[in-house]
Amino acid sequence: MPRVTVTVRDRGGQTATAIADYTVAPPVLGGYYLAGNADPTADLAGGNFRSLTQYRSLADGYVFPGYNNTWLPVLGRNGFAINMVLELKHYGAPSTGPQTFTVDGVGYTVPAPAMTIQQRPGTTWPKAYGYGQVLAGLCDGLLARALSQYRTLGFPVNIQLASELDTDHEFGTTESGVAYNWADSDARAVQAVTYIVNWFKARGLPAGTTFSVGSGGFDRAAWQRTHPEALMAKLDFLQWNVYATDPSHTALGRFRRTKDWAVADLGPVALSRPVLIAEWGVRKAEFPDQGAWIATVPAAIAQLNAERGPRIVRTNYFNSGWGTLTPKDTGLAALRAAYATRPYV
Repeated sequence: MPRVTVTVRDRGGQTATAIADYTVAPPVLGGYYLAGNADPTADLAGGNFRSLTQYRSLADGYVFPGYNNTWLPVLGRNGFAINMVLELKHYGAPSTGPQTFTVDGVGYTVPAPAMTIQQRPGTTWPKAYGYGQVLAGLCDGLLARALSQYRTLGFPVNIQLASELDTDHEFGTTESGVAYNWADSDARAVQAVTYIVNWFKARGLPAGTTFSVGSGGFDRAAWQRTHPEALMAKLDFLQWNVYATDPSHTALGRFRRTKDWAVADLGPVALSRPVLIAEWGVRKAEFPDQGAWIATVPAAIAQLNAERGPRIVRTNYFNSGWGTLTPKDTGLAALRAAYATRPYV
């Protein structure tokens, strides 16, 4: 570790010496996501974009790099840091029935998803492969298929398991007719995520592969429950998402909220992990000038990284949903300007 020594002398000839170790941190990676997992190549042109978020369901037969996806391998091989969100949530498959397929000469049959998540009243509850199904080994075929594809990708990724566990569990979950409350769903998810990470690591992964667990980061108790030390010892990043959806929201306040909970509530292993912001955005309805809010993000990240606690190392703007840039060109110009500013350079 680099070290600096400073000696001062007063008028009387007396001296004092202080020694301090320091590190030179690399720039934060500015990143992006385009709605629908669409090709972002044109949007990235001319900007200091170096990170990308993508979403895949393990039900999809084309997890890596994605169906007819030719651009993701180009970005990955050109040095983009790819955050691949792998979900038990079911989408991207022709039906929600059982699947039978062969991976590297081994046949698998995976049953239909047995769990519902995101059980907000008055909405359609998405289906997902259940945590019990995972722990029983019934989803091993899905993992084997994804791993086989990943090994041919040509570059390592961060595998983020789930998009937002807190969003998935906020109104409870149901698996095979049994209802689980938020806290119980979190406990079951931790067990399932642990199983999946162990499964992958036991079978040989491309060098440089990392793992994280997905969280919206909006509930303190859920955040603590889903980041126990035993799980964090197997993971490489902390992760949460950040959105400005109220006129009172500042960049510093929004990025700080979950970090403060981490520092206060999590253990030393968790706090040793860098932070990946898989999604951040500012909603047009509350902030008509999205660019003005975006312009405040670099200073907020720089301040937080100068404080105690885990360092934010990637921030990927979510150009979809709450974060949709309107007009797009103006929003992209603001992003390019932000990512050309310290701590992104």
